[in-house]
Amino acid sequence: MKHLLTISLIALSTFLMGQDKKTAQVDIKTSTVCDMCVKTIEENLIYEKGVKSVSVDLASSRIHVEYTAKKTDPDAIRQAVTKLGYYADDLPGDPEAFKKLPDCCQKEGCGQPEKKE
Repeated sequence: MKHLLTISLIALSTFLMGQDKKTAQVDIKTSTVCDMCVKTIEENLIYEKGVKSVSVDLASSRIHVEYTAKKTDPDAIRQAVTKLGYYADDLPGDPEAFKKLPDCCQKEGCGQPEKKE
């Protein structure tokens, strides 16, 4: 009986570990201007539900996010970025959050999408 229980637990744990968690990725155009922007986004976005990894490319002003598709989606991730004060694709950053960013991050247009000419 003891062995049957052990075998059952091993089988259950193997089954649970083998479940498909479907990791997805999204790249978001944002308004980063300095290393503090990178730090703010990477350190805060990682705590969003379902987010597995975050990396910000300052040169291209893009955020690359890997996430669990069953727990979140690109729109929720974009909303989380805007709540930090940065724009996410075409969504403007939250003005109150923008005011709380370090001075170096508050350069002109940082919280708003770039103006198209």
